[in-house]
Amino acid sequence: MGPPTPDLNSIALTCGEPAGIASEITAKAWLALCGKNAAAFFLIGDDDYFSSRAAVAGISIATTKIAAPHEARAVFPAALPILHRPLAAHPKPGVIDPATAKGVIAAIDEGVGLVMAGKAAALVTNPIQKEALYAAGFRHQGHTDYLASLASKTGHRTHEVMMLVARDLRAVPLTVHIPFKDVLAALNAEMIATQARVVANDLQKYFGIMRPRLAFTGLNPHAGENGTMGREEQTIIIPAINQLRAEGLTVAGPLPADTAFHEEARANYDAILCMHHDQALIPVKTLDFHGGVNVTLGLPFIRTSPDHGTALGIAGTGKANPQSLIAALKLAGEMAAHVPR
Repeated sequence: MGPPTPDLNSIALTCGEPAGIASEITAKAWLALCGKNAAAFFLIGDDDYFSSRAAVAGISIATTKIAAPHEARAVFPAALPILHRPLAAHPKPGVIDPATAKGVIAAIDEGVGLVMAGKAAALVTNPIQKEALYAAGFRHQGHTDYLASLASKTGHRTHEVMMLVARDLRAVPLTVHIPFKDVLAALNAEMIATQARVVANDLQKYFGIMRPRLAFTGLNPHAGENGTMGREEQTIIIPAINQLRAEGLTVAGPLPADTAFHEEARANYDAILCMHHDQALIPVKTLDFHGGVNVTLGLPFIRTSPDHGTALGIAGTGKANPQSLIAALKLAGEMAAHVPR
């Protein structure tokens, strides 16, 4: 895949939880990308606080306040462009201050508004600390459903799907943050088929894969061994696969999860849809623990994020690894390059 086109709109990056590692990994990401042929990005956040936090982490970085996203590209090679949005408080590293919650939510809102208006090519979100936002009226499970709710307010129909990307692996957990005992009740053929359609559509739109090859894991060990070790493959997964084949999609499975992720197996599909959270997350984190990216499919805009949390315990120490954010920014630029302009 080639580099992003030179006239690509810049990527909007939200500030994330101020007390966490977002400032540090953002500074390190800019240092890694500013001299490369990568899509420019700008931070929606507090310039003064960002600079002070970078200094605490031992990072020397130039910043420039910009008035609008279109200014970012010219600034990016020499300084991190920042849409300066002052926070109500400047918390110490690792110490959450509820006074910053409204500013964190506002940065997400503004980022969505910019990308929906075509003023930014993609949205990359730094990690948030949900507990810190609840006092400010945040009533969502996390970033993803909040982004979907913002998009739906503009009249867009959304069906958000989480996809984790690590090197050549794209893995979709069909059920996400629910107890394992509830997985079976959440799975049904229509739900599987619906998510598969979203994945196929966005692989075409944002990854340039004209005929996506989708694979599916089984739910039971050895994919049920033809019903001798569970019949969910026969009653739920195979009917979904048959429906998708009838619609013209290229699909394979259900595959035994213990043999679906090695290098030779990965060469046979463009994305794999997994029946539960750990089936997808374990291989992603094993393959590239520090460089995995969370991609939200099914939105009317591109959204990626680092595949980790706020890491309050190491905030301000200079130890935060920026590789996941760097990968998220690169992937957002690559996805945006596939969108006609």
